Amino acid sequence: MIRIFVDTGAWYAFIDKKDPDHIHAKKFYSNNTVPFITTNFIFDETVTLLMSRMGWRIAGKFGEKLKSSSFVSLASITYADEERAWQIFMKYKDAGFSYTDCTSFALMERLKIDTAFTFDEHFKTVRFKTVPLL
Repeated sequence: MIRIFVDTGAWYAFIDKKDPDHIHAKKFYSNNTVPFITTNFIFDETVTLLMSRMGWRIAGKFGEKLKSSSFVSLASITYADEERAWQIFMKYKDAGFSYTDCTSFALMERLKIDTAFTFDEHFKTVRFKTVPLL
């Protein structure tokens, strides 16, 4: 099954109308027909970011919509993903990847997902395609 991985920055840009990438995120999200997948780590990071910047109501509304979506799958990072993430984290010590970035890369490798909806250039560093194309 073909899916597109969604990173925190894309979710945030889609929600926050003041984000510089909001228009690009909204346009891509609205025109996309490929199912999305994200992780429990990204869910945590996004809800926390929304809560700290936009308040509990918006964070809660986002979380409820994502959890009930039939178009977005929420995948849990496994122990094996975390082990692979640590290998990536240690290998790319000068790249500035967060550990959460590395868990995303590990999941994408495991599920053979080659494209991420993101505005984070780190995905390109490890040779994933990114959308939207700006």
